[in-house]
Amino acid sequence: MQPVILDQGPDSAVDAGPAGTSRRPGRPRSEQAEQAIIEATLDLFAEQGFEGVCVEAVAARAGVGKATIYRRWPNKEELLLAALSSMKSPFPEPTGSVRDDLVAQMTVMCADRADPRKARRYALLLGEGQKYPRLMARYKETVIGPRHDAMRAVIRHGIATGELRADTDVEIALLALTGTVLAKEKAADGSLNAEFAARIVDELLLGLAAR
Repeated sequence: MQPVILDQGPDSAVDAGPAGTSRRPGRPRSEQAEQAIIEATLDLFAEQGFEGVCVEAVAARAGVGKATIYRRWPNKEELLLAALSSMKSPFPEPTGSVRDDLVAQMTVMCADRADPRKARRYALLLGEGQKYPRLMARYKETVIGPRHDAMRAVIRHGIATGELRADTDVEIALLALTGTVLAKEKAADGSLNAEFAARIVDELLLGLAAR
């Protein structure tokens, strides 16, 4: 079993850019630089897998100094987690309506799965993830876990308000929602969209809605 090799951060807080020029410490974070780093990390990951991602290569591709990366992420594992989490679009804030909130969440999931670039990267993540159990465990804990918790919260809210049956099995409902998207993803017929997301929720609610 091959562990993730973590890079150690530099001792200096001064950022030496690609051309060797120094920048003053305490410079405000640049969203543009951060996005370039994330994209460079994902590109290297897509091209070469986990082994191809190192801070030196990411810095060169993103056009930043290594210190710029280390100020945001202390090691390779944290950088990879940040990059991989960016493949998941954020869920919208809940409105209080069980149907509307679940449809909104499922629409985000469908859009992410329908994006060919994200789909290829996610497939690579699943394929190589077994070699890096610690990183995958953290990915599930910090990225997948909170998304599932957000969906559970909507379902539990529906139970509390009486919109859903009191005996609703939250975990089965969650699996029904997420599993349908995963199964439909393989169809590759362009139907993994907002309309399909609404159909998933409406069919589930037919069985779970309070009588």
